[in-house]
Amino acid sequence: MPRPFPPGVIISAPASGTGKTTLALGLLAAFRAAGVTVQPFKSGPDYIDPAFHTAAAGRDSVNLDTWSMGAGRIAGLISAAEGADLVIAEGSMGLFDGAVAPGEAGIGASADLSALTGWPVILVLDVSGQAQSAAAVARGFAGFRPDVRLAGVVLNKVASPRHETLLRQGMEAAGLPVLGALPRRASIELPERHLGLVQAEEHPRLAALLDEAGRFVAGHIDLGAVRGAAVAGLAPAAPLAVPPPAERIALARDAAFSFVYPHLLAGWRAAGATILPFSPLADEGPDDSAGACWLPGGYPELHAGRLAAAQTFRSRLCAFADTRPVHGECGGYMAMGAGLVDKDGTRHRMAGLLGLETSFAKRRMHLGYRHARLAAPIPGHDPGAALRGHEFHYATILSQPDAALAVVTGPDGAAVDETGSFREYPGGGRATGTFFHLIAEASA
Repeated sequence: MPRPFPPGVIISAPASGTGKTTLALGLLAAFRAAGVTVQPFKSGPDYIDPAFHTAAAGRDSVNLDTWSMGAGRIAGLISAAEGADLVIAEGSMGLFDGAVAPGEAGIGASADLSALTGWPVILVLDVSGQAQSAAAVARGFAGFRPDVRLAGVVLNKVASPRHETLLRQGMEAAGLPVLGALPRRASIELPERHLGLVQAEEHPRLAALLDEAGRFVAGHIDLGAVRGAAVAGLAPAAPLAVPPPAERIALARDAAFSFVYPHLLAGWRAAGATILPFSPLADEGPDDSAGACWLPGGYPELHAGRLAAAQTFRSRLCAFADTRPVHGECGGYMAMGAGLVDKDGTRHRMAGLLGLETSFAKRRMHLGYRHARLAAPIPGHDPGAALRGHEFHYATILSQPDAALAVVTGPDGAAVDETGSFREYPGGGRATGTFFHLIAEASA
């Protein structure tokens, strides 16, 4: 007899930096240690948190984004939870925060995902500097949208037993269940860098951190109440098709190029494509049997010297691009350019497939959802295709001499300067690149 589809909850908060990731990782590790199979998800565009989720749960974490994805695609992606006992999804930003205008199935807010899936919200509250007043905040969140149900609250950064008593009194008066109270614990906070958290694979003591987070959460959170709060909502569906770049795809994959969404890789494989990873940092080039090459985003600026010295990578990539398409996203796009200036002002030679020159010497944040209509093809998508994705980087464009790849706009329809670019090659190849990361094709 098949197992029923697992119920789920969404871990959210009033704002970023409140403790969502710490709680989510601790719950994943604690349930796994208790023999419960948990499927993690992440609401919204994010590469860092899902890698930590995957390490904690032992199952690939999948992004679910209501601005870039329609309900049918989300239903297909939650089928990843087949065979699990419980779903834990981590929200992004504050519970109701999202884009200025709706996209495919909402504004990208965690609340939209809760309403769509039926998964109730566990609200994490940073209670520093307040006591009973925290209940008023939680009460406001509980009643803000009737289609979003609050299952309970977790009190974070509790200062003392007396502080906890006052907080619980307030929540009881507000009629809100408290699922646990976490004291301050700096030892399990994750290190940060300019684009957010350090990648999971770079963490020097990842296993120990996850074990500590699991024991910490198990000691202060009612795991039975968390599991009891979970609800089985949106029925899973067959995953929607994802057009692959080619039948055989050379994929750059190492510490400099790691930002690629699992749902894209799974979709490419489901379409029959073979993925051939290679490491530019190890001075490897794309497999010559591939029909297209894909350079994901990541942190090329942290490895610019090694990339500049990788002559085999550069020569083989250029030879590949003469006859076949090469596409780069954000960091991959910058690595395809002529040069990259690091934060210290040193220019490093890049592959030179495009004339793009970028700099991190003066940081400027570029952040937000993006809608793009292609003026030229990229691997897997024809001219005129409408794509949805997001942009998140601190690079400044010094020069972008090649033709614009797409008309790019934000959620409000305002034009975005980072249009991407492309260049045709004599042997029939094409180099294309964008600063936005592809999530899905737009429905219209």
